Amino acid sequence: MGLFDITTYGAINNGTADSTKAIQAAIEACAEAGGGTVYVPAGTYHTGPIQLKSNMTLYLEAGSLLSFTDDFDAYPVVKTRWSGYVCHGFMPLIFGQNVSNVAIKGDGIIDGNGREWWKVNRRLRNKEHYQSAKTEEIAKANADFTEPADTNLVEWPSQFLRPPLIQFFEAENVTINGVTVRNSPFWNTHLVFCKNVSIHQVHFQNPSDTPNGDGLDVESCLNVRISDCHFDVGDDCVVLKSGINEDGRKYGVPTKNVTITNCTMHHGHGGVVLGSENSGGIENITVSNCVFDGTDRGIRIKTNRERGSYIRNLLVNNVWMDDVLCPIAINSFYRHGVSRSNPELLDAAAIPVSHKTPIVEKIRISNVTARNCRAAAGFIYGLPEMPVKDVDINHVTIEMTQDDQIPGGEPDMVREVIEMAGEGIFAKYVDELNLHHVKVLTRKGPALHVEESKNIVLDQFTLKNETIETAVVTSTDTENLEIRGSQYEKLGDQYHLNERKGVKM
Repeated sequence: MGLFDITTYGAINNGTADSTKAIQAAIEACAEAGGGTVYVPAGTYHTGPIQLKSNMTLYLEAGSLLSFTDDFDAYPVVKTRWSGYVCHGFMPLIFGQNVSNVAIKGDGIIDGNGREWWKVNRRLRNKEHYQSAKTEEIAKANADFTEPADTNLVEWPSQFLRPPLIQFFEAENVTINGVTVRNSPFWNTHLVFCKNVSIHQVHFQNPSDTPNGDGLDVESCLNVRISDCHFDVGDDCVVLKSGINEDGRKYGVPTKNVTITNCTMHHGHGGVVLGSENSGGIENITVSNCVFDGTDRGIRIKTNRERGSYIRNLLVNNVWMDDVLCPIAINSFYRHGVSRSNPELLDAAAIPVSHKTPIVEKIRISNVTARNCRAAAGFIYGLPEMPVKDVDINHVTIEMTQDDQIPGGEPDMVREVIEMAGEGIFAKYVDELNLHHVKVLTRKGPALHVEESKNIVLDQFTLKNETIETAVVTSTDTENLEIRGSQYEKLGDQYHLNERKGVKM
């Protein structure tokens, strides 16, 4: 297997000449030779979309930059998965479809030049009209696919379905190592129906105002290892998904066996997020030895009454968080992405359990320290017909900022708007919640407020405030609340207030 230098095939490193054909020619030559390395030497190369082949490594030398065109017409229409739906859209900037033994490596930079794509998205959000020959082509390809039409996906009516910077689709044995990937038109790096993936020492970068500027989206994938990466993005950092609603259930491919370790998340809406597109299932996930600095949420699970399937077997250990809105958010009542024509989906009353009812269970979170949190120390909100089940939080310290000039916000986006600022853990519709050696410092209110839940065990659960001016725990309509520990023994009746009965217990 040989080395295929893109400059040998005519690529020019002046940053303006179109090197698309030269880069693709090097890729084709590599494939015809049975595999090898497509080499990008130092310099800036302007290119359109490129498609990788099996048994090859795209290697970017230190000092190299692949700069992608923002000419929308340069991107063919391809089969993809967009916002959880298998449909057609713009070709990803780097695309690997039905490939195996493929890698992107090196110390270079891959730049999606997403600003023009973002401008159109903002126009659509402002309810402006957008149409082009390319969106008409996409609409024609999707003519028989109408499921998303009733949701709040702002781009679906226009069919301006922005592409990710990198996407591997139905691929096996994939490696991305060392490169910097930035300024993606849509999600930064997207793995779909992939098996055996390794993501190592990658820098994911998007400006804070990038619309839907996720870092790494892992969707319906098996055996994925993410390690030693850095994220500074405009939306969620690492997101685990498995398709949405009926389309996701039709394919029925879960995201399973994922490890995330030794990563830093600096800015982003969430550090590690599961959902909300979870209709194929998400299970067997570990997060360890990570730092979340300035993310809105830390560990976040979100789903709703249309998603169905399950999110289960999540293990989180050894995580440091600083300046987060809410360090732990588990939400089965996520209000976005539901059919507007069905008000039952956001109704407070229980509805019959069906294949659309999501199950969230078996969550283990331990050895987490979170400082300078702004909204709530934690937020767990299930469904009245399907509580969040079996959550253990052990040896965790969460401290809310004591500066009352710092605003709070929504810990997560549930059916009703719940704004919190400097408060403790909120739990509603939970069955089997165990808090063991958990310390919470609030700016106001109790360390835990729990509603309409059952089987709650508090063991050495402590409010760290110097002066305790409230009950440590308040509850409403909660069954089987078991409390033990030194602070409980010291405070006695002052520790727990049953709000429904209006007396301390």
